[in-house]
Amino acid sequence: MIHLALLRHGHTEWNRAGRIQGRTDIPLDAEAVAVLSGLELPPQWQAADLWSSPLSRAHETARLVSGQTPQTDAALMEMNWGDWEGLRGADLRDDPTCDYRPIEDWGWDYTPPQGEPPSQLRARLKPWIAARSKDSLAVCHIGVMRVVLAMATGWNFDGPAPFQIKRNRLYVIEVDGDDLRLWPEPVRLPERNR
Repeated sequence: MIHLALLRHGHTEWNRAGRIQGRTDIPLDAEAVAVLSGLELPPQWQAADLWSSPLSRAHETARLVSGQTPQTDAALMEMNWGDWEGLRGADLRDDPTCDYRPIEDWGWDYTPPQGEPPSQLRARLKPWIAARSKDSLAVCHIGVMRVVLAMATGWNFDGPAPFQIKRNRLYVIEVDGDDLRLWPEPVRLPERNR
């Protein structure tokens, strides 16, 4: 058995504006850089294999909290939101001609126009998880985290998720072959020792 910890990247201007980022490579904003520069990985995670999405907001988050350059893998890239990238979810929700819906009502196969469904993201994450041979920490995106946490909890994108994804916390999953189990509480990133 190994442990896999997931950490969501810091804020970007698009996050704060409620815009859907998906695979669009939006950097961390100045406030996120300042906050993350004051945090570090908990001691028990400092020796773990460090991974990140290749998108700059995840890569930079990993570098800031660890002081190391992470390995990257495209499997950890955010879900492709297709035609909705750059748009605001609130505007899509208010558009009667749009089939936008809350993620809790997607199921595994709902697909944004020209995007990818959670099931496709799951298909690219499964081999990446299976290839881990030691404790690993991945800095990634909320879509990636939702899919992995769904795999670990049995949630099927069919109602309220049994977890909340917050920033600056590690969501730890026990990986035992194909069996994934989410720790009941996330681990907060501590303040950096000056």
